[in-house]
Amino acid sequence: MLWVAVSVAALGFLIALEVAARRYGEPGPITDQAREVIFAPKSGTVLYVSMALMMVVLTWRQRFIAAGAAIGIDVVFWLVRRAVDAEMMFGNGALWVTLACAVIAVTRRTDRDRVLLLKGVGLALLLVAGRKTGYTWLLITSKTRPAVLDQYVATADHALGNPSWLVGRIVAATGTVGAHVLDWVYIQLAVAAVVVALYQLRNVAVERRFPGHHLVRTFLVIGLLGPGIYMIFPVVGPIFAYGADGGHWAVANLWPDTPPPVNTPHPMLFDEITPRNCMPSLHTAWATAIFIHSRKGPWALRFAGTFWLIATLGATLGFGYHYGGDIVAGVVFTLTIETALRSLDRGWDRSGIQLVVYGAAVFAGLLASYRYLSVEMAGHPWVFGPLLILAMTSVVYGYVRTTKLWDRKAASAYLPEPRREPQPELV
Repeated sequence: MLWVAVSVAALGFLIALEVAARRYGEPGPITDQAREVIFAPKSGTVLYVSMALMMVVLTWRQRFIAAGAAIGIDVVFWLVRRAVDAEMMFGNGALWVTLACAVIAVTRRTDRDRVLLLKGVGLALLLVAGRKTGYTWLLITSKTRPAVLDQYVATADHALGNPSWLVGRIVAATGTVGAHVLDWVYIQLAVAAVVVALYQLRNVAVERRFPGHHLVRTFLVIGLLGPGIYMIFPVVGPIFAYGADGGHWAVANLWPDTPPPVNTPHPMLFDEITPRNCMPSLHTAWATAIFIHSRKGPWALRFAGTFWLIATLGATLGFGYHYGGDIVAGVVFTLTIETALRSLDRGWDRSGIQLVVYGAAVFAGLLASYRYLSVEMAGHPWVFGPLLILAMTSVVYGYVRTTKLWDRKAASAYLPEPRREPQPELV
């Protein structure tokens, strides 16, 4: 029933976004996904990693058959597109195989096998749909929020030492090599998430069930709630508001060489094309989630999770996509969601409720301080800078302390009771 409720809610949400996109003359997520059955997908990589997630419910023989079928279908599409000189992109085969597995689940499977295969297909399609809804959300933010609050965040960022300007100059000094590495990491964030998720779900086919909590759940909830914050706190980022990419809409061409002066901030009009997708930084949120979920893996996975988090922070700041305040808010945002999802899985208790309420309060306090105390923050950086870091660190500490307590309780619950030696009877 839970999966049915989630599916119905997701379908209703997709229909609402489809209607909203149509109002602005653009195809919505449903239309965009339907056309990829035949036409060139926007990202073949996402379709293949989604199929990989679906295959966790299959046996090894079935996985080889599914992968071979997807590649074969893509080869046929590639030959046809080349013959008619159409746009080239792979990924249709992966989508066809995923949809075929849904048909097989309904027509050829029964009972638990059917439910398990449908869960795998649903997981894959949710990941694909999440990306499509993200595109539509970004369109809606640019159309419905003409004024942005970049000046407030840029002013508040003086308390943190203007990290986007600093890291931007560092990335520029590394040349094309550093920029290409960070760009690749930034773009392929979903691939890193699927690698960690595949490790967490590696035993699904054997155990015939999904674990109670895994990375994909956190990813989807972050992607669902994050754009709602964009509508409340629209920000375009320093490379647009203070850089050449903003054109005549920018305050000035200052990024990354000259930090913005401390003036009285005010909302500023911006174009109807650039997404207002900075506050909070969802790339930071997702990279933080990857880091958290990679901690229980082998050393290679832990190293990859750490690398992806550091490189993503470098890219978000170094390319001028985010302010330092976005990063701080993104970390708090993720830890609050992760705590709520883990509490939902294991059962709510006092420590979980307290941490979720505290994390939500800190997140709301960060947004309020950026909006209403930005001038004071810039005027007293040695006071407000440490306070911002302390607020974020307190949520990190609370999460680590609470989850360690939960893990100890879970481990003690599985410990066998000590064996009692029989006592000699008294005669």
